[in-house]
Amino acid sequence: MNNIDLKDAYLKFFESKGHKIIPSAPIIPENDPTCLFNTAGMQPLVPYLKGEPHPEGKRLADVQKCFRTNDLDSIGDTTHHTFFEMLGNWSLGDYFKKESIVWSFEFLTKHLNIPVERLAVTVFKGNKIVPADAESADIWKYLGINEDRIAFLGEEHNWWPNMELLGPCGPDTEIFYWRSESEIPKKFDPENENWVEIWNNVFMQYNHEEGDKFTPLKNKNVDTGLGVERVTAILEGYTDNYKSSVWRDVIEKIEEISSLSYDDEQYTKSMRIIADHIRAIVMISGDEAGIKPSNTDQGYILRRLIRRMIRYAKKLNIDIDSNWEQDLAILIINKYSKYYNELERNKNEILDTLKNEKVKFNRTLEKGLKEFEKVVNNLDGNLINKDTAFRLYDTFGFPIELTEELAEELNLKVDTEGFKQRFKEHQEKSREGAIGKFKGGLASTGEMETKYHTATHLLNAALKKVLGPHVHQKGSNITAERMRFDFSHPEKMTDEQKQKTEELVNQYIKQAIPVEKLEMKKEEALSLGAEAMFIDKYGDIVTVYKIGDVSLELCGGPHVDNTSKLGHFKIKKEESSSAGVRRIKAILE
Repeated sequence: MNNIDLKDAYLKFFESKGHKIIPSAPIIPENDPTCLFNTAGMQPLVPYLKGEPHPEGKRLADVQKCFRTNDLDSIGDTTHHTFFEMLGNWSLGDYFKKESIVWSFEFLTKHLNIPVERLAVTVFKGNKIVPADAESADIWKYLGINEDRIAFLGEEHNWWPNMELLGPCGPDTEIFYWRSESEIPKKFDPENENWVEIWNNVFMQYNHEEGDKFTPLKNKNVDTGLGVERVTAILEGYTDNYKSSVWRDVIEKIEEISSLSYDDEQYTKSMRIIADHIRAIVMISGDEAGIKPSNTDQGYILRRLIRRMIRYAKKLNIDIDSNWEQDLAILIINKYSKYYNELERNKNEILDTLKNEKVKFNRTLEKGLKEFEKVVNNLDGNLINKDTAFRLYDTFGFPIELTEELAEELNLKVDTEGFKQRFKEHQEKSREGAIGKFKGGLASTGEMETKYHTATHLLNAALKKVLGPHVHQKGSNITAERMRFDFSHPEKMTDEQKQKTEELVNQYIKQAIPVEKLEMKKEEALSLGAEAMFIDKYGDIVTVYKIGDVSLELCGGPHVDNTSKLGHFKIKKEESSSAGVRRIKAILE
């Protein structure tokens, strides 16, 4: 079974269990300042996990585009990926542990034909605050999982999100598969790397309140996640994900372009990194948010991925000036357009982004080579010290391997260990700076965030009046202190346009317009002229927020019930976000 078959089989199975299939949310989160990318299938469903009714009902399933940067340094091994696809099914206050576990077991053993003897599970062992999850363990035993294959683990393994964070939370049960040809041990040891986690079922049954109180939730939720890449490799009998059908055609294309073999160990890692990165690059640059390479946020990650991919292409002696990256990108676009048709729609932007960044990086490399010559000419002795090596990396994009190669040709040495230490310090600082942007989880939706969310609708409507109907939302970022709103517009706004926009929004607020929540078919909403940022992410039934005659938008919420509750709107700054996209920063006073 290949990855397309796995996705189709999963969705079909959960549809037969009464689940509505919803489209994947964009890879760039909407209105969530806690993270740069959607890192798990549950992230886009946060408002509904917190109790807001979902227009498609209480049972949902999807294939979600996910992206994580915390594993970037591990890319090149057999199992890690930056972009990956997560299969998920949810119960929003409907079924709970029994159905969730039974259906997971049924899908794995009856539909994917995985032998029971190759499965093991973990459950929460309990602590001083919350008892052990004996209920899940009993269900697994009833299904035929031997007691020796059930491990009770602590909160660091089997509690989501963690014991410190306030809000909905609960124990989870993880399903493992024995991925080895060696004899399957009778007793399950979670530390044995041959046991690979394939599915996680989270049971949100508590609300963590101030004072370390864990009270049972009235509406208990189920949130599950199964990794497409890992399970496909297992089903096809590979211990190397890159040999599975998810990657086979991409690797073959890289072999063709480079005239080298993936099975030659000196090239394997480089090919894996190129394959992983080109897919992630296509997914980010193909997103409707219009992300372009830059030195901040998602644009920084995109730039880093493209440049890293080019460096490894050089290692394979690929002619960088050829259209190699275009060929690979087109392969990915064709492969994934069935599920994510925005890739076909944004094909030109993807290819242009790759080409332009390649040209820029080639120029950067040229500058770096000139700088390297200066370093050599001014060298006292035969050692390139750690600070110089790090400056070549940080300022000129020189990987340490390139500095070492050039130094070796001139019989010079490089303080590689010192460089690694400097690099580690740099990583720690970067992590500290980004800690709030990569954590994910149940994002805050307090009173001020709700007000700002509603204000984006008014701002969008005002901009259309002041600048013209070409204005469309391209993204937003909301905290309790301010809002940031990206929109399509080709030039800088004049002071007069900014003032008019601000006055219009405040006029809408003073008019005390009711905010109505409507549910209707997507086609009906669009025929009424409803605005939608990511139309493909919505299912057949949609939630539409109507603010009088001012605004009609497809949106997941949350919103105030009347514009009069917003206070006074003030634009603090208007600037460029990327080509053809402007950004407004504003506050409510």
